[in-house]
Formats: sequence, structure tokens, C-alpha cells
Amino acid sequence: MAFDIDVLIVFADRDNETTGKNEPGWVSHFKKFLELMLTQVLGEKPNIILKGEYDTMTSPQLDNAGVLIPILSKDFIQSGGCLDHVEAFYKSIEPNVKNRNRVFKVFRTPLNVLEQPPRLRELLGYEMYQLDPDSGEIREYTDYFSTEAERQYWMKMVDLAYDIYEILLFLKDTSSPAEIKNIYKRKTIYLAETGHDLSVQRNIIKRELQRHGYNILPNQTLPGNVGDFEKVVRRGLDESSLSIHLIGSAYGEIPEGADKSVVDIQNKLAAEKSIQSKENNQEFTRLIWISPNLTHASERQKAFIENIKRDVEAQEGAEILQTPLEDFKNIMREELEEASDKKITPETGGRSIYFMHDKIDHNEAKPFIEILEKSGFEVLIPEFEGELLELRQKHIENLRKLDGAIIYKGKVNEQWVRMKALDLLKAPGFGRKKPIVAKAIVTAAGSSMNAENYKNQNLRVIDGNYDTTALIQNFLQEFKA
Repeated sequence: MAFDIDVLIVFADRDNETTGKNEPGWVSHFKKFLELMLTQVLGEKPNIILKGEYDTMTSPQLDNAGVLIPILSKDFIQSGGCLDHVEAFYKSIEPNVKNRNRVFKVFRTPLNVLEQPPRLRELLGYEMYQLDPDSGEIREYTDYFSTEAERQYWMKMVDLAYDIYEILLFLKDTSSPAEIKNIYKRKTIYLAETGHDLSVQRNIIKRELQRHGYNILPNQTLPGNVGDFEKVVRRGLDESSLSIHLIGSAYGEIPEGADKSVVDIQNKLAAEKSIQSKENNQEFTRLIWISPNLTHASERQKAFIENIKRDVEAQEGAEILQTPLEDFKNIMREELEEASDKKITPETGGRSIYFMHDKIDHNEAKPFIEILEKSGFEVLIPEFEGELLELRQKHIENLRKLDGAIIYKGKVNEQWVRMKALDLLKAPGFGRKKPIVAKAIVTAAGSSMNAENYKNQNLRVIDGNYDTTALIQNFLQEFKA
């Protein structure tokens, strides 16, 4: 199905008020940045429409919108107009078989579950507000390119853009069969539901796995009664080649008709799956992470954990780790890499440089690439031909492998440069295990940039209006330090 509107953003008018300095409002900023991200992953500019609470919502507009984003805030939930827009969108898509995951709720301010509209409570949310970790204070973003924004705002914007991208591919008739196959035929991992104390950690791991190209189950809210619960879990485990279980202090909810928690039941069913897979010579492994901090664990939870450590059947096919979460994530990555069919690239001894440039600048980039190669470096470059997901995966592989990085600014705008710089910051999240030796931005002659904007990212700016060759050679000296 083709849509005239790719993304429809519904918001309370007060959430888009300007500061009086001719600056766009919060929602307008959000639209601008989402448009930028989606343009990169879609390969074309999406049609994103803003709808305030008092705007008229017509049926044709609803029928022609692929995705709805409600901007949740106190003002939103008190607005009858906003709630009517959400309800009307749901009614417009209910007759459509392709209605899965078409609503993405974005939090401008914190709201607890009961404060949210019932239609939206079970959806995954994207928290786009600035939270002070020390005071717990919520603040408005004034600098969207600060270090704090990069850690909180942009990482979630990347998640949101890729989630919307996959749904738009699923919905649009113009999506190529290869792209659809790449999305829905990927390796599947069962990431078990956790107790409430590990919900944030589970979501972090889920996002990381999704960015690495894995399908994650369960992809629905698990049923409340034990019979249906076990059916859904078994079906998810049957589709998966790996299950991951995170166990903390909370025992977890107990489904209706059961005497064990959802955490306990999922682990038991995964152990059964391990035994069956071994008997049938099938691939299935388990990773179980137990939190090192169990100070507040109940006696029942402690007994459950001890049983996992002692019971041979509970351990069947499992690797059990009680380490810091970051260490577990590294082990998880190694497990996935070992299971991957991809060829492992050899180490380059600290001599590989990823020269990031756009296709329109490829000819201008060639002399710089030659300089690096003549200096004895392996030069990694982006690919420009092929399916979009494959190109993105190649980019991520280069981010994992590089020892140094250069971003080339020729005909591209500075927003493009900022996104590549942000990818370098996120490289550890893509599975990178070693520090980047050096990184820089090289500008073309006649182009200018403010080097101060990149100092906090340890990115030097090499000005193309001067002796670029000498400056690059100076940059390369860092690899000999």
C-alpha cells in the first residue's frame, strides 16, 4: 500500500510553542530531525505532516498515513482533540491487515502507564526528554548537539527512525522483495521478558540486537493466563536459535493459573527447547545473565537463582554468567559473532582508516584515499551500490573494524557530517571492542566549518583551504604514537 503521508505527528499545541526568539517549537525541531534521519535510511525525503489538537482530521488524511506519532505530554492527555485524533487513526487502520506497529508513542515529558491513553499503554515508548541523572530533574533541550543530547536524544531518534523505516518498507508496495526479505527473514533471538527491575536493561539489549539486524521475540504483550502464555513462549522459542535471559532481584509477575513467575517459566521452557534441539541435532543455545547485585532479592528469587546454578536440567544448553552487564553484552556479541556465517576480517595492526564520504564527493575523495594508501594504511570506504540495508550493514562493519576515521565534507551539508560524527560516538554500541586511535574531518577547498563544534567529540578539523596533504600527514603521526 502506498501512502501520501509517511508520518503523521499529532501533538498538543502548547508543546510546539516558540520561545519568542524566532526559534521553532519543540515539535517542529522533532519533525526536522526525524525527517533528516528518515531521509538517510529511506534514501528519499519522507512526507511528514504535523497535526495540532485543533486541526481538522479528515478521513482521507487518516487513510493515507502510514505511521502515527503521538507526542505525549500532560497537555496531550488533557486534550480531547489529541485523543480523538489517536482514536480516529486506530479506527481507520483496524480493517487493514497491515496495521501492525503503525503507532509510535514519543514522550516529550514523563507519564506513568495509567496516565497514558489506554490505546497506547502497551506500545514501546521513545523518551525524548532530558533527564538529569543526579537530581532527576527534567529539562528542555536548548542545544541538540551537546554531549548530553547525543547520549539521550539522538540515540533514541536513531532507534525511532529505523523502527519507522522498517514499518514503511513493510507497508509500501514500492518496497523491493529483497528489502522485505532482509527484514523479516533475519536470524531470530528470543529475549525473555524480565522482572520490573531489569526492563530498562532489557530494552537496551533489544535495541542493540535490532541494530545488528536480528529479529527479537516476543514481539507482543505476553498473555496473562498461563496456558496462552506458554503457547506464545514456545512458539517464539521454536522460531529462535538463541534465547537470552536476564535475571535480577525481582521474581517477576505470576500469570493467572501458574505458581511460577514469567521469568521462571520462560527459563524452564527454554531448557526444554535446549534438550529437544540436542536430541534433534538443531541449533539452539541460551545465555543467562544473573545480576551481581541481588541485595533486594526476595527469598523466592534467591531460591530460583540457586536452582539455576545447581540444577543440571535448568542449565541444559546454557551459559550462565554473573558479571557486570557490560561484560555480559561483550560476551553476547562474541557469541553472536561466532554463530555468524560472516567471514571474520583479519586484524590490521592499527593501520585501517575509514574514509567516510558521500557518493557525490567520490571523485574528490580519491586523492585523499591515495595519500592514505601510499602511507601504508588500509583504507575502508563506504559502498554506494546495493540494497539499503546491506549498505548500512557495510557501514556498521567498517565502524567495528576501523582504527582511525576521516569524515570528508565536500558538497554535503554539515548535518550530514554531524550524523557521521554521531555514528563514530555510537561505534561501541555496534560491537566495537577497541578505542579509535584518531579521527578528523577534512573539508574541501572553499568549504568552511567551525572546529569548536567538534572539540568535545575529539574530532579535529583539517581545513582544505590550507596544505591538506601536510595536515593529513600530521594526523597520521598519531598512529605511530
